[in-house]
Parts: sequence; C-alpha cells; structure tokens
Amino acid sequence: MTLVSNDPGWWPVINAAIISSYFVVAACAAIIYDWGLTFGQEVELIWKQRWSIMTLLYLFVRYVAIGFVVINTLMSTPTISTTDIVSRIIYQAMDWTGEVLELMLGVIVIARLHAMYQRSRKVLIFLVVTFLATRIANAVMLVMQMIHISAEEFVLSGTYQCMISFAGDYIFLSPMTWILGTLWEVLTLCLAVWIAVKHFRELRQRSIRGITEDCFTVLMQTHVSYFASFFAIACFRIGSLSPTLSANELSLAVQIYYGLALVFEMAQLSVLGPRLILGIREYHAKLVADSDAATAMTSIAFREHVHVETSSSV
Repeated sequence: MTLVSNDPGWWPVINAAIISSYFVVAACAAIIYDWGLTFGQEVELIWKQRWSIMTLLYLFVRYVAIGFVVINTLMSTPTISTTDIVSRIIYQAMDWTGEVLELMLGVIVIARLHAMYQRSRKVLIFLVVTFLATRIANAVMLVMQMIHISAEEFVLSGTYQCMISFAGDYIFLSPMTWILGTLWEVLTLCLAVWIAVKHFRELRQRSIRGITEDCFTVLMQTHVSYFASFFAIACFRIGSLSPTLSANELSLAVQIYYGLALVFEMAQLSVLGPRLILGIREYHAKLVADSDAATAMTSIAFREHVHVETSSSV
C-alpha cells in the first residue's frame, strides 16, 4: 500500500533521506573512480594472467560490489519510485549480496594469512573453521531477520521513500551479526600483527635481507589500509549503539555520521578487497620483470665475454 502525503511534518524524514542519498552517490562515484584508476593494472595483472581462484575472487568482489553500490544508489534516490514488493525484494537481495561479498573478502584474507604463516596447515584449518562458524551464524541470523521484514512505499511531497520495517528480534540480531564480523576481523588483525612482529624480529636477529622480507612487507603494507578501514567501521558501529543517536536519528549530524559509516563500509567491500589482490600481483610482476632484466644483462655480459675471448685468441 502506498501512502501519499504533503504534510510538512514529514520534512525531517525527507531531508534525512536526501542527505543519506548524497553519501550513497558520493560512495558510488568514489568506487567507480577507483575502478577507473586501477583498470589498467587489472587488465595487466588479472585479465592477461593465468586464471586462478584468486582471479575469480577478484572479479567477483570487484564487479558484484560495483553492481551492489549502483543498485543501492538507485534505491536511495528519492526521485525514483519503486513498489513496496520490489523494494522488499531488492533490499533482501542486497543484504544477501553483502553477506556473500564479506564471505569472499574473508577467503582473500585467509589466503593471505595462510601465506604469511608459511602455508601452515594448522593455521589454515583454524582460520577456515572459525570463519565458517561466524558466517554460518550470521547467515542464520540474517534469515531470521528477513522473515519479519516488511516494506511500504511513501510519496512525501513529491519524493519517493521506501520505509523498511522490522519485527521480531531484529534489535538483538542486527548488532549480533556485525559483532561476530568484528570479532573475526580482530582475530585476523591479531594474527597478522603477531606473525609480522615475529618475522621482523627473526630477520633482525639473523640480519637476513631479501625477497622474503620484501614480500612480507608488501603483505603487511596492503593489509594496513584494510585494517584501518575495519577499525573505522567498528568505531562507527559501536557508536551507533548510543541512545543519543537513536533519539536524534533525523538530525543532520546523525545523518552525516551514518553517511560516513556507509562510505567506509562500501569502500571496504568494493575497493580494499580487490586492492589486496592487486598489491601482491603487482609485486610479483615487478619481481618477474627485475628477474628478466637481470637474466638479460647476464646474457649480454656473457656474450660480450665470449666475444672478447674469441677476438683475443684470433
């Protein structure tokens, strides 16, 4: 059922929706801009290379996430009308898409930690079991939330709003899903920091320098931005539990707060995940290029040496 109203009392709701749409559009533009910046690297390091599981993960995370933010932008635009049924279906589809994207990001992080721990089987089993436990629990709670969801279309002073309503245990289940996700991210952060400290301490004691150190440094450097984004998102989510925000949900300051949190979440889903893969691929390509250059120089030097010896013998 569609509610049509020109009551000025709805203006705070309209203004909040418009402010929120600004942040969604800004996040979408930033993500597409980042895709444009890295498209050249993507062609060289992804499309032209031998395909692997990481290639598929990259393409899925990159392009499904772009579609995710584009649809989110269309849904958040107050000048686009959608029926309550369509809005409900799209909302549920986007929730599940976000869940799958987080699953793919988790696989990427597990692969990197597995490499950092020198392909330890015990670490891999521990990470996989822990990650599956958190994702299965999140999926179950998401299903329980979706059962009680409802949507209603509002036409307020010429703008279109889709009001999503939740019933049941949503107030309890919704925070639990991101709390589990936050605990997983904290675990991976601690494991990354622990192996990094241990690795560089061993290098200092043995005074070893070389490719292993450089590769490890690249792994840590590309992880920094990912974990920094996670830390920002965790702070925003914890802050969202404040009663002050709930009491002033339609205020400008609160909408800006939610908007910034949305930007960080979208960036982590569709920008930082692909860059985790691109960073390692770029480093590997540089190693291969340097190795080829060194081989070519050795070959040239060898040919010159043979030519000199032959000339002197003549």
